[in-house]
Amino acid sequence: MMDSNGHTSPGRLSLGFDLAWAGGLLALLCLLTGWLAQPPLTFIALAAILYLLVCACAGFAWPRGRDFGWANRATLLRSTLVITLVALAPYAGNLNGENGSTGGLWLYSVVALLALLLDGVDGKVARATGSQSEFGARFDMELDALFILGLCVAVLALGKAGVWVLALGLMRYGFVAASLVLPWMNQPLPESFRRKTICVWQIVTLLVAILPPATPLFASTTLATALALLAWSFSLDIRWLYQRRHCHDSC
Repeated sequence: MMDSNGHTSPGRLSLGFDLAWAGGLLALLCLLTGWLAQPPLTFIALAAILYLLVCACAGFAWPRGRDFGWANRATLLRSTLVITLVALAPYAGNLNGENGSTGGLWLYSVVALLALLLDGVDGKVARATGSQSEFGARFDMELDALFILGLCVAVLALGKAGVWVLALGLMRYGFVAASLVLPWMNQPLPESFRRKTICVWQIVTLLVAILPPATPLFASTTLATALALLAWSFSLDIRWLYQRRHCHDSC
């Protein structure tokens, strides 16, 4: 919070400070990744673009002078891992060494698993501190969507599945695009255990698919199952929204 002179009150950190330390951590992760995997410079460019988008969205949506909160900082911390993984995803096929070693891909898988395990930390922190917010929920959701799309790209780059696997990551963005044209799709959806379970199943099947022992046949089969479940889940949500479209129009 800022006082009347525009200074941040003691005990509270500005959003700029949080974005700065997260940016520094991301830069360190990118340098480490460059040293270990030696990806092309486009990896750095993609990571920078993604983080600038995070900064722009946070700067636009978060109230000026308000403390960012520890729950959002936990999400911001996870975002540095997710952005690094997503930026490296198009080059996942290069993580296997020329001598057949799979150490780079195993390390990628471990970091992806860590990013998944950290997914629930921000929610627990928010509940413990009573700092739940619409921004925090949306930040976490958008990060999950980006993470899933990045894993889809990694699976494609590894040749574990065809280009159809991108539908797992793009379906949610297609839903958002459709809601811009069809206003009734903008209604808030109720909490759903089914939706959360299928989301976790998506990520788990993608994580398993990028593991070196997973064969293309096994990966394609499990991912096709995940895609079918996701399509079914979206169809249920769209039907629920469509049935209530008149209520939305009359409000």
